[in-house]
Amino acid sequence: MAEFRITGMHTGVPTHYCPGCSHGLIERLVMESIEELGIQERVIAVPGVGCAGLAAAYYNCDCHSPSHGRALAVATGIKRVRPDNIVFTYQGDGDLASIGMMETIHAANRGEVLTTIMANNAAYGMTGGQASPTTLLGQRTTTSQQGRTVKANGYPVHMSELLSQLDGVYYIERVTVNTVPNIRKAKKAIKHAFQNQIEGKGFNFVEVLASCPTTWGMSPVDAAKWIGTDMIREYPLGVFVDKDQGVQR
Repeated sequence: MAEFRITGMHTGVPTHYCPGCSHGLIERLVMESIEELGIQERVIAVPGVGCAGLAAAYYNCDCHSPSHGRALAVATGIKRVRPDNIVFTYQGDGDLASIGMMETIHAANRGEVLTTIMANNAAYGMTGGQASPTTLLGQRTTTSQQGRTVKANGYPVHMSELLSQLDGVYYIERVTVNTVPNIRKAKKAIKHAFQNQIEGKGFNFVEVLASCPTTWGMSPVDAAKWIGTDMIREYPLGVFVDKDQGVQR
């Protein structure tokens, strides 16, 4: 069996993700940001359930695995007991916006000094590609085989816009990783969300539009294109809240 060496924030364990999946890329941006900020020894990660939850195998830091949807409740408890630590959650859209919606809303509304990264791939990736709260209208999944409809499934939930209405939120930005320029912008947003927590500034949320070629039934290249043509139209990129800059959309 090959040996893998720990280097910085990465344990050296090779990722398990499908070709074209955005999780590995987003997690790399998270790890790079932590390394560059010099906070690795202070970080506690709370990965959610699903594909995002297996990130604990790759993060070379303390990790806590919560029950499905409870990442922000667990992160809140950790941060309140250990306020000097940098605590973050890494969650998918199904985990954060469906079973974890209550935890997400109330942690944000309380202004918990946390950083949350949501990988929004508009589906439940690990469990078979079912529709999630962020599935687009007309998008086919295993539970919306004729395409999502308002009558059957309701409208897509826009988490960045929803959370931006809460006074406890300090920073919200929606980014994506489908092109190199967008990857650079995503890294900047993630790093900024950690920097705010270092400075004790409220709830910080970065939504990353992510690809899931396997459940979308696309090639990795086509999945990246679909983000640019369809997902961004439904979920516009940009800063929704930045209290340092006086931004409140």
